[in-house]
Amino acid sequence: MNNRRSFIRHTATLLGAFALHQNLLEAFPLQTDSAQVGHPDEDFWRQIRAAYAASPNITNLNNGGVSPTPRATMDALDYYNRMCSEAPSHYMWRILDADREPLRNNLAQLAGVSPLEIAINRNATESLNTIIFGLNLKAGDEIVLSKYDYPNMINAWKQRALRDGVKLVWVDLELPSTDETYLVKAFTEKFTDKTKLVHITHIINWNGQILPAAKIADVAHARNIEVLVDGAHSFALLDYKIPDLHCDYWGTSLHKWLCAPYGTGLMWIKKDKIPGIMPLLGNDKPDGDNIRKFESLGTRSFPTEMAIGYSLDLHNLIGTERKQKRLHFLKNYWMQQVQDVKGIQFYTPIDYAWGCAIGTFGIAGKKPGEIAEKLFTDYKIHAVSIEWEKVTGVRVTPNVYTMEQDLDKLVRAIHEIATT
Repeated sequence: MNNRRSFIRHTATLLGAFALHQNLLEAFPLQTDSAQVGHPDEDFWRQIRAAYAASPNITNLNNGGVSPTPRATMDALDYYNRMCSEAPSHYMWRILDADREPLRNNLAQLAGVSPLEIAINRNATESLNTIIFGLNLKAGDEIVLSKYDYPNMINAWKQRALRDGVKLVWVDLELPSTDETYLVKAFTEKFTDKTKLVHITHIINWNGQILPAAKIADVAHARNIEVLVDGAHSFALLDYKIPDLHCDYWGTSLHKWLCAPYGTGLMWIKKDKIPGIMPLLGNDKPDGDNIRKFESLGTRSFPTEMAIGYSLDLHNLIGTERKQKRLHFLKNYWMQQVQDVKGIQFYTPIDYAWGCAIGTFGIAGKKPGEIAEKLFTDYKIHAVSIEWEKVTGVRVTPNVYTMEQDLDKLVRAIHEIATT
């Protein structure tokens, strides 16, 4: 009981901090000019940084892989773990299991869809693999996908090709690109009468390239082709609702831009498509229309699920539009200051419509691994080296707790590395 009272007092303190943030929202209203958003709001973003336990010793610029959770989320996770440990089967199955429904409703509201269409699971890989393996496909059916898709999804499709004889038709993109006509055509010119589905990665993880998913989907649907969108890097970052993508299936990870606990994800299937997808794990009604058939995971981490709501609260407080503009500003903030560095190459568009948060760069004559290692060893900047298809560089990904001074250190490091 004392632990619970302590948690309630601590939560009240956090809510007081959120109230302060709300005052800041009023003091620093969202600006409509995306090019100006960022610097004028620095006081607001310092308050947001305080909501995270960001390391003062390491500059974390690999938030594209997995983001840290807010302090409130960490505290909630600890609280729910302790609660469940007191009487696991009671608190897990009789209390927290029922609380998944309010969470489902809140996530559905952010996604702009019906709660009857979303399943809560562990990550984008589980979401998209469930769909990939659940689709009713036969030998000779064609799937259009890109060589820049995420490896776990590519491997799932290769497994279906090996097991069922479906044909994989590869799109070979020239990136970065801001040419919508080219990007749409690169996919749609691969369509044939045998094409059953097109797999679109909304934001490519290797370089942050945004693809025109809705435009590709429109052409696909005109030819009776279904559309699967990998939203792992776009959800809670780009200001959109799932229906805006005009897709049939969609999946994401919540531990990226929503900053939810690690190992949380979301799957969406259009209501009339649910019966046609078999669940990855067994269910008593595998051909039913209840989205919950995809949540038959057995014993799971209920505390992890329940803590998602605290990250969702902070995200909603910031607002997706404000977050997108801030992270676009941060991406361009460092990229524009190093664009004249000798030998530098960008794999990410600077244009607002085609890139956000993720920025990947290379330096002629230097290997990505060497650059990333030097960034950490000499400057304590954590980024990730990328060598995939035609991308050979270092990926830099700030988040809402990243300050301009953090990126100033990155800019200085790139200048010095390029000249040594």
